Amino acid sequence: MKSNELRAKDEVQLTQELQALLKAQFSLRMQKGTQQLSNSSQIKKVRRDIARVRTIMRDKAVAK
Repeated sequence: MKSNELRAKDEVQLTQELQALLKAQFSLRMQKGTQQLSNSSQIKKVRRDIARVRTIMRDKAVAK
């Protein structure tokens, strides 16, 4: 997910995106815990996407 795509979204869409990423992170953690996760690099990608969304949400909140 690119930051340009996220900056085009409004706050409601960003909140929905964040919730989806948090659910995906939880799912990946559970898969890792049960030894079902084959590609552990997905966890790192999701964590960075979460940080990216939160950063953009913060930028928009400060800009107001």
